[in-house]
Amino acid sequence: MTQIKNFFVFLVGRPAATFGLALLLLQIVAIIFAPLLATYAPTEADPLASLQAPSAAHWMGTDVSGMDIYSRIIFATRINLLISVVAVAVAFLIGVPIGLLVGYYRSWVSTLVMRIFDFIQSFPVFVLGMALVSVMGQEIWNVAIVLAVLFIPIFARLIRAETLSLRDRPFVSAARCSGATDGQIMFRHILPNALTPAIVQISISIGMAILLTAGLSFIGAGVRMPTPEWGLMVSVGSQQMILGIWWVALFPGLAIVFSVLSFALLADALRDFVDPRREKA
Repeated sequence: MTQIKNFFVFLVGRPAATFGLALLLLQIVAIIFAPLLATYAPTEADPLASLQAPSAAHWMGTDVSGMDIYSRIIFATRINLLISVVAVAVAFLIGVPIGLLVGYYRSWVSTLVMRIFDFIQSFPVFVLGMALVSVMGQEIWNVAIVLAVLFIPIFARLIRAETLSLRDRPFVSAARCSGATDGQIMFRHILPNALTPAIVQISISIGMAILLTAGLSFIGAGVRMPTPEWGLMVSVGSQQMILGIWWVALFPGLAIVFSVLSFALLADALRDFVDPRREKA
């Protein structure tokens, strides 16, 4: 708790990080109070109100089906952040132990695991995402699983690199000489010292996951209509942009921008906070 308090105090002195935190808090408010903040049901279609410009009745206008864009953006915050946070959490919980094991034990199994990760990361992200979603189906949880598969190698590589640099350090040798088992050495001595890059990567990966979720939905490989999702809303609105109907795609596009920006700013602040050279500067 002390570290968390110190982190928030650290944010106060950084305007960019404070702005990122404010954007994150707005998203949390939207997630919790979506039914109270929305002025219409997110999937309520009204053909008579199709493609209306922003007005007092519809603050951000309506789409081609007559659904209120503002209400859909509010509810889409739940969908986009749910998919992103779950995907990154699963990738973290799976990738960290794998990276620790393949970094500590040097064998053909470790080499095989890394080659599998190379194979996964060699695919263009959207091509692999489309392939996996087409096989598993266009459901919210399937999109989260696809993103988790894509992010597991990132966390595993970070922890593996840290483990390789720590496994031969004097404090590890001392623990080994004192009779500590491999499990105790890995999880009590190496892992706490190797987690910092992975913790910073969490915030970065959530922003990346939001972009990928929106991108998959934009190209038709993510969630399906009428589910409120930012990328899907941009995809629907892009078809009317050439006609001068800008509001359908603009507002969900801005939601993506500000959401990703919030996690990017917080990731920068967190990286600076855990930098061991910070107090010496």
